[in-house]
Order: sequence, then C-alpha cells, then structure tokens
Amino acid sequence: MSIIHQIGLTLIPGVGHVTAKNLLGHFGSAEAIFKAKNKDLLSVAGIGTITANQITSSNVLFQAEVQLKYIEKHQIEVLFFTEPNYPRRLKECSDGPVLLYYKGTANLNHPRIISVVGTRMATDYGRQLCASLAEILKPYNVIIVSGLAYGIDVAAHKESLRNEIPTVGVLGHGLDRVYPYHHTQIAQDMLKNGGLLTEFPLNTMPDRENFPKRNRVIAGISDATVVVEATVKGGALITADIANSYNRDVYAFPGRVKDEFSQGCNFLIKTHRASLINHPLDLVYYMGWDELKPVKSTIQTQLPLGLSAEEIKVLEVLRMAPSLIDEISVKANIPQGKLAIHLLNLEMQGVLIALPGKMYKLN
Repeated sequence: MSIIHQIGLTLIPGVGHVTAKNLLGHFGSAEAIFKAKNKDLLSVAGIGTITANQITSSNVLFQAEVQLKYIEKHQIEVLFFTEPNYPRRLKECSDGPVLLYYKGTANLNHPRIISVVGTRMATDYGRQLCASLAEILKPYNVIIVSGLAYGIDVAAHKESLRNEIPTVGVLGHGLDRVYPYHHTQIAQDMLKNGGLLTEFPLNTMPDRENFPKRNRVIAGISDATVVVEATVKGGALITADIANSYNRDVYAFPGRVKDEFSQGCNFLIKTHRASLINHPLDLVYYMGWDELKPVKSTIQTQLPLGLSAEEIKVLEVLRMAPSLIDEISVKANIPQGKLAIHLLNLEMQGVLIALPGKMYKLN
C-alpha cells in the first residue's frame, strides 16, 4: 500500500477521520480511493462534489510527496489505521486518527500504558506526585504518556526518564518542531527511551484548536489516565472526559479543598468521573499489576508433561514477557478461539496466571 496515498488521505480538505474511515471501508485502501471515479466517490456518505474533485486532482498527492521526503530523511514512522503497527487501543476509538507520525523506540502496543496529565502551572505538590508515581511504577514495566506541555506534562516525562521508564509525548503540531521550544532537549532524550507522536503533518503550528485533538490521542492510546493536578476548566479535565467516553479508567490525586490546582481533581472524584488514588500503589492495585521479573531459564524443566505443541508455543511467547491474548495469538500463530482453550488448560495446571484485561503471564 502506498504511503503517499495514506498521507494524502489525511491532507484532503474537509475530510476528517470519520469520513476517511468511511472511504477506507468503501474502497478498501487509500490507493483505491485516489483511483476511484467521481461518481463512485459521491456515493460515500460525507463526500460532495468539491471533495470528490479534490481527491481526483493531483494536488493532494503532490503535498504528500513533500511530506514523505522529510519523513524518510528523518526516519519518521507512518502508522496507518489499517496496519498492524497502528496503536491497537486507538483503533477502538471511533474518532481515532487515521494516520499518526511517530519517532522513537517505545512500543505503542505495549501491554501497560498510562497517561499522566495535569495543569501547566504545576506546584511542588504536583511535581512531587509525578516523582513518586514514576519511582513506584518503575518495576511494573509501564510506558508513561503525556503531552510535553509545561507543568505536570513535562514533570511526568522528566521523572520517567530519570527512572528509566519509556515515555511518549503526544504533540499538537508536526514533528518538524518542538513546542514549547524550551523542551527541545527533553524531547531529544525521549527519542532514546520513549518517543514523540502526532497526527499532524509537517508545517502544522501549535495552534490552540490542535490541543483538544491531541488530548484524545493521549486518552485513547493508554489503559488509564491519571490526573495529578488540574483546575476545574483545565485541559486535563477534557482529557479525563474523553478517556471516560472511551470507557478507559481515570484516576486522580486529591488535594486540599481551597487549592486552585486541585479543584479539578477533587471535582472528578466527587462526580465519580475518576477514582481516588492517595498513593501510586493505589494505581497498581486498581490496574491489577504485578512487578514484572525476569523468567528463570529453569522454567522449562518445571513444565508438566503431556503439553501439546501449541501449548509449548504459548509458553515460549510468555517466557519473553506477559502478553495480551491477541498478542499471544499473533506470535504463536494460534486462532483466538483455540488459544482460549489452551490458556484455560495451562491455567488449571498452574503454569500461567490470568491477569485483568485478558493478559497472561507465567506462574
């Protein structure tokens, strides 16, 4: 499938992510969309004459070629909605971006991802919470996502790096710049242990209207969102509301009733939009996480006799790391229906443990 056509699909004026997905569902691929005739394009919901003409003209694909040259030069990865490298959690979101631009080392389909958000006017209390959160989460093999903004966002990124936790910044602009500029160095450090992610093409400025869009990616790419400090009208509450709309867990640290930057957290807790966490270990408890320790090489000698070849393949996958059922299915090349039987058998024999969220690990 042509990357140029994939990029071009996102550059068509008036075509948002929902309409783009309708086009993909109708024609099967981005390339087929651009090869379609006007009359066929007009049969798709949301496509009018002006948009159809823009698709069949060469201007959008010319713009995409310019984007592609920069992408290839700077080793940026293009993550398209229909391909396996696209973040699976975002696929579950109806308004998730059709295409993302990514540069970094972190696995965006990692089994454990949390987002940390909060006010840009972080207090010492908020920064201390970020430090404590990262320190406690270090043994739990997580990725921490935030928005690289001032305040809680950058504190979460800094503390993640300090604790050698991969951390991903979701941007409200293209990957040809860093905003705020003062965060350039930490952004470069994140590329070595984490990454930078955006839905916006090159030359996109950090305009105000981009950040609510950025917030939905932060909410959608993770298992849970943690609000550290926030005002009642802050962007962090928008992210929390979006996470709730995606049926994702939301947690918040409480604060004193008269503290401006805790009012948002207290409001989320009071209105049952977030669960209260007094300590980072509360988050670990809610998520049902265990510390991830290296599996001893002696595990093979401890396996029960009579395992099938497919059950052994399952254990080989889990020997590498705890995994979700869909990841085991792909890596072991076993259909999920059949795999469920093997997993149940292995669990009954005490070889593996089932964790919340359809994740499994060796016992």
